[in-house]
Amino acid sequence: MRTITPCLWFDGRAEEAARFYTSVFPDSGIDEITHFGPEIPEREGQVLTVSFRLGGQRYTALDGGPGFTFSEAVSLEVHCDTADEVDHFYDSLVQGGTTQPCGWLKDRFGFSWQILPPGLLGWLNGPDPDAAGRVAKVLYATHGKLDTAALRAAYEG
Repeated sequence: MRTITPCLWFDGRAEEAARFYTSVFPDSGIDEITHFGPEIPEREGQVLTVSFRLGGQRYTALDGGPGFTFSEAVSLEVHCDTADEVDHFYDSLVQGGTTQPCGWLKDRFGFSWQILPPGLLGWLNGPDPDAAGRVAKVLYATHGKLDTAALRAAYEG
């Protein structure tokens, strides 16, 4: 099977978004930019697609126009190894965007991200249901960036 490449639809900001995202994540870069040709004269020369990588994963940004917008129905999870990574990714991506419940955010393009601290999924899915419940309570009460230390403390009781 060929690889699966998520395609993100933008309204005139595909290149700006791809450049921003690749500045935030390591092992990232712009691979190719295509432009509208003469077959669509009103958009000729404007960006059509931007092929880029985030953390080695390929994406396409499409400048499709105002026909569609992002919603929380699709988001990207960033699984962090350290609290410093949580700070870096959350603080970078939320600039010009909005904070959301449970560690989610919408970036300045309206795209949703989940910035997950190290240990979170293990704490929520671990063998101790009481510990998982305490973590969930902290998680659900958080609006904005998740506090790794607070989540760990909840897990440890």
